[in-house]
Amino acid sequence: MKKRLSIAVLWLACVLQVGVANAEQVLPDPEGRVILKVSGNIDRTNVSEEAHFDFAMLTDLPQHQYYTGTPWTRQPFHYSGPLMRDLLAYLEADGKHIHVSALNGYEAYIPTRDFAEYDVLLALKRNNEPISIREYGPLWVLYPFDHHTELLNETFRSRAVWQVMKIDVR
Repeated sequence: MKKRLSIAVLWLACVLQVGVANAEQVLPDPEGRVILKVSGNIDRTNVSEEAHFDFAMLTDLPQHQYYTGTPWTRQPFHYSGPLMRDLLAYLEADGKHIHVSALNGYEAYIPTRDFAEYDVLLALKRNNEPISIREYGPLWVLYPFDHHTELLNETFRSRAVWQVMKIDVR
């Protein structure tokens, strides 16, 4: 009888651990308008097999900032948002690259090694204000162009996707 009870207790403990582990994988539901959907090889989701984010959820992630110019703006600005590597880590993503889709139909493949080598932002704010669609927002995969001269070429310019709406981890 003691052996059966011990096995039952062990089984229950395992079931509870799996339940807790699965609960930790679920993201909170967005309360506002969804501005980003992430799919693919991610372990943390909140809508089917995707992670949907509203603006507040993205601002709840650790925020980073830098001052940089871009090939598309006349002057440098102060940009802030989560680092792409932090977003992918938060989602427990596993992939060699991401496919980014923008509101304007532009698409780009970005190797995830870029996020280890550079502080690539998913910029949410410019000069402490949300970035409007007209000004390349609401989200912009932004490289620190002024901090690394090797970024000033067509390869990295093509990866700096603005008006981001979807990311697929592959």
